[in-house]
Amino acid sequence: MAKFSLNKVIKIMIQVDLIFISAFGFITPIFAIFITNQIKDGDIRVVGFAAAIYWILKSFLQIPIGRYLDKNHGEKDDFYFVVVGYCLAALVPLGYIFSSLSWHIYGLQAFYAIGMAMAVPAWAAIFTRHIDKGKEAFEWSLESTAIGLGAGITGAIGGILASKFGFEVVFIFATIAAFIGTILLLAIRNDIFPKGDHHLYVPKIKKPPLP
Repeated sequence: MAKFSLNKVIKIMIQVDLIFISAFGFITPIFAIFITNQIKDGDIRVVGFAAAIYWILKSFLQIPIGRYLDKNHGEKDDFYFVVVGYCLAALVPLGYIFSSLSWHIYGLQAFYAIGMAMAVPAWAAIFTRHIDKGKEAFEWSLESTAIGLGAGITGAIGGILASKFGFEVVFIFATIAAFIGTILLLAIRNDIFPKGDHHLYVPKIKKPPLP
């Protein structure tokens, strides 16, 4: 039977992404309804512009951020970018609670884009360097499966919570979960490669004792 053991960094990073992406899964099924029902000038156009602001701004910012991170060898900067980026993004659901106009949503979407543009390239860089040799496809598929299942489950829960308790409860749940995921990153702060030690992770193999 095959063994699917993961090294510490990969295991923690998958758990972090599972919790963090699942946190925003609470919001996904209700976001458009929230805008059209709770934002004074909100309509389907505002929903479209909100999505466009996030995806376009995030896409443009990721490239220079990724180039900057690649020029600064070592993972300390990558680690800080993930932590700070996730913290910025985690504040966004809380901001929705205090939003009443479309420009509030646009501003929060831009803020969200900045946070994720910082976190995504840095997260991928750390994950790639620490991935277990010979398990690349499996560990990337495990990551994708984890966040897909998490977001799917919390999406269903988010819809139920919103229908029973209102949007504010969902946004608070999302904020708390996102910060829990971010805090979990601290478990690998001592496993980050220092400057100049820039390489893919290769598990250590214990040599058998000499006869």
